[in-house]
Amino acid sequence: MQPSPDQPDVMTDTDQTHAEHKPRPLIDLAVSILIPSLILMKLSGEDRLGADGALLLALAFPLGWGLWELAKYRKFNWIALLGLISVLLTGGIGLLQLDTQWLAIKEAAVPGIIGIAVLASTRTRYPLIRTLLYNPKVLNVDKIHEQLEQNGQVEHFETRLLRATYLLSGTFFFSSFMNYVLAKWIVNSPAGSEAFNAELGRMTLLSYPMIAIPSMLMMMAIFFYLWRTIHGLTGLRLEDIMATSAQEPRSNK
Repeated sequence: MQPSPDQPDVMTDTDQTHAEHKPRPLIDLAVSILIPSLILMKLSGEDRLGADGALLLALAFPLGWGLWELAKYRKFNWIALLGLISVLLTGGIGLLQLDTQWLAIKEAAVPGIIGIAVLASTRTRYPLIRTLLYNPKVLNVDKIHEQLEQNGQVEHFETRLLRATYLLSGTFFFSSFMNYVLAKWIVNSPAGSEAFNAELGRMTLLSYPMIAIPSMLMMMAIFFYLWRTIHGLTGLRLEDIMATSAQEPRSNK
């Protein structure tokens, strides 16, 4: 029994919907950070939603957004999963009214676990830097490896890649330390109180200029180091090694 002529079009449309998913940092920032922070700071009073009600509503935004994207685009992401776990732990600390020390530990634990995973991956055949930076979606890995083999620089490149992995783990340990310091500095009120929610919202807002932006700059520096290494060992230009230059011929077929 031959498939209907319409079936390939249906599959193509579905695949195209999944392929068209692009990062939307401004929307992600608004839904995951800005809106929850404003809810915690402005709606936690007893004359409004109350501490528990505001906390539940604030947590619903990043949790709902993450689940919606997972259901719509069918793309599993370990970092997104850690983000959802982080949200649920924060909600649990507030609703169960645990000691605020647990909040500081939780804030440090999530990036710390990623940093340890990055370091542990150096003992495997697949360091996580290959997933995060040196992967076919970012760089034309096949072309780079072919040129490295021609120049006899594969072993030298692997040594540099290992060094970049150590630098990458350092960015997560930096985030872990700063998250702990920020949580201890700002959040001092009893969990489950209106003041706790307001401090939690303030901490979330400050985490971006104080932690996320420096971490992003460090990540960009690592990518620049990786690019300079590839350029020095292969002679390829930036436009030659980016993944888009490798994908263009395929799209014309």
